[in-house]
Amino acid sequence: MGDYKTYSMELAGRTLSIDIGRVGKQANGCCFMHYGDTVVLSTATASKAPREGVDFFPLSVDFDEKMYAVGKFPGGFNKREGKASTHAILTSRVIDRPMRPLFPKDFRNDVTLNNMVMSVDPACDPEIPAMLGSSLATAISDIPWDGPCAMTQLGMIDGEFIVNPGYEQKAKSDLALTVASTRDKVIMIEAGANEIPEDKMIEAIYKCDEVNKKIIAFFDKIIAECGKPKFEYQHVVVPEDLNAALYEICPPEEMEKVVFTDDKQTRENNVAEVRAKFEEKYGDNEEWMAQIDTALYNYEKKTVRKMILKDHKRPDGRDIRQIRPLAAEIDLIPRAHGSAMFTRGQTQICDCVTLAPLSEAQKIEGLDPYITKKRYIHQYNFPSYSVGETKPSRGPGRREIGHGALAERALVPVLPSEEEFPYAIRAVSETFESNGSTSQASICASSMALMAAGVPIKKDVAGISCGLVTGDTDDDYIVLTDIQGLEDFFGDMDFKVAGTHDGITAIQMDIKIHGLTRKIVEEAIARTKEAREYILTNVMEPVIAKPRDHVSKWAPKIVSISIDPDRIGDVVGQKGKTINKLIEMYDVQIDIDDDGKVSIIGNDDANMKKCVEAIRIIASDFEKGQILTGKVVTIKDFGAFLEFAPGKEGMVHISKIANSRIDKVEDVLHLGDVVRVICLGKDKMGRVSFSIKDCPKDDTASMDMGRVVASADPE
Repeated sequence: MGDYKTYSMELAGRTLSIDIGRVGKQANGCCFMHYGDTVVLSTATASKAPREGVDFFPLSVDFDEKMYAVGKFPGGFNKREGKASTHAILTSRVIDRPMRPLFPKDFRNDVTLNNMVMSVDPACDPEIPAMLGSSLATAISDIPWDGPCAMTQLGMIDGEFIVNPGYEQKAKSDLALTVASTRDKVIMIEAGANEIPEDKMIEAIYKCDEVNKKIIAFFDKIIAECGKPKFEYQHVVVPEDLNAALYEICPPEEMEKVVFTDDKQTRENNVAEVRAKFEEKYGDNEEWMAQIDTALYNYEKKTVRKMILKDHKRPDGRDIRQIRPLAAEIDLIPRAHGSAMFTRGQTQICDCVTLAPLSEAQKIEGLDPYITKKRYIHQYNFPSYSVGETKPSRGPGRREIGHGALAERALVPVLPSEEEFPYAIRAVSETFESNGSTSQASICASSMALMAAGVPIKKDVAGISCGLVTGDTDDDYIVLTDIQGLEDFFGDMDFKVAGTHDGITAIQMDIKIHGLTRKIVEEAIARTKEAREYILTNVMEPVIAKPRDHVSKWAPKIVSISIDPDRIGDVVGQKGKTINKLIEMYDVQIDIDDDGKVSIIGNDDANMKKCVEAIRIIASDFEKGQILTGKVVTIKDFGAFLEFAPGKEGMVHISKIANSRIDKVEDVLHLGDVVRVICLGKDKMGRVSFSIKDCPKDDTASMDMGRVVASADPE
């Protein structure tokens, strides 16, 4: 039982400890990861044979969050972990993206990478050991893989970089960067940033790369001692005589004409015609027909890459730096609180914004104690009709969730605070048409939709994607601005960058090769800045340059104030009596959080102002000299009791009602009368008293509470 090996290294001031051979021995590879008190079990398993009938590599990655890891019961009736959270899905994607390119291109065996989070130390984010554990478990397994890779996270507080920040540091950080590297190159970048300048972002990326190289050196020692020989797998090879027959039917110069068009459907129809010609001649050859789609894909890919790399010709005829035709408009959807559409070539996104009270913010149940709710929600939808296909909708997949999160991350840095704008905000990006970089079009459309909705965002945000085609050497490459779908499919990189005029707010980089040189990274970031500036200045700002100064007439109106949290009970009242009376009197909705923030939601500005004043009165003590308006609710021989707001009363002694002596209170006041009073402070008994006769004369009352008595003197 004790026959296992433990390896450790210091990583960002904490000990990373890895047990090999202690648990999970039947998996192809298993690492028991310890980072501080954070524990993650990472396993890599593969099927013994390829999956039948697939032309892709079936890799699945899971990040399995166990609530016992933070000493909590799962929510819901079952009290059991259910489907993966959004955070778990996004973490799985971050692990998948750098690892996938390192598997053989023709590998068709199912591979599953599972990361089970069993204990969480708030200072040691479990994403780190999960990312590293997946890499090492695969590297020491017998699964064919050209790793290892390593991943590092970087934060920035007060301009200082923090390697692998904990939850508390992440909550304060201006940067959330994850970088994966191989021994030589950067292979994946994911970032959210508070308008970080390009040169600072490049510095941060290569700070992570330095740490990654140290981790890989550590891994290499473990692999040398514990690694298994890689098993042989069934290769997918297209017969040369099949390729020759295809080239005969459609020579290379003809294939260039097939793919050389700016219309996606025309290109697809052209390719379909080539396939039909092949089937007409060789349809009886079952072996060839089983592989014709793969052969045709390879031929198309080879043609596109050669045209771009050698001839500097793009399939739609654009220059290497040229962006497709752009268009933008707002207010398409009449009843949405804000809407905008952004079009780039055959990519088109419509974004609709909805505003709601802060009580509608999404509640988050997860492992991070600092993230319990989300006030801004960005969602992305990708229906099949957007690419001319037909299939039933089964809800958002991991790609849709990832794209929505990327757009959300890009826009969060420019959102107003809750104090500035006390609304929960939901933006939904609907894909009308897709031919590359819909996620970046979503960012452009969302930025405009938010401004159209009257959300006072600090600056507008745009996004753009760059592609890459590489040759045989590191210096043989071309970076493409604004890649369309074909250039994404057949190219080597999708480098998405979003930001304002002043800096980067989000990055997502995916590649299909074994990493990028620093020169390529720097050129891609510079190219996206150039394109982003163009889109902001020439397309988005002419349509809407700043947020509207009002929200839509269809949006709820919200006024937010803060009260002493100790006075929340006064506003609510016994069994909710006080707050329910306020809601009924002023026809509003009232939300109160535990910190004393009160939101009044309604459609009548006058009623909302009166409600705010009533809540202020209820939640504060009376002060000497304060002038109030109250309704007579009780009359006694010695005076009258006034209600200044629901549940907030005070007494006027009979001697303080009129300037002359009166025998009975009823000679001057009646139930329901509304009068102005001045607070006289506390008497010798500590009771607060009020006076009508000493109050400065005013013919108006601040609260519409019934019959107004302008003067309390007897007639």
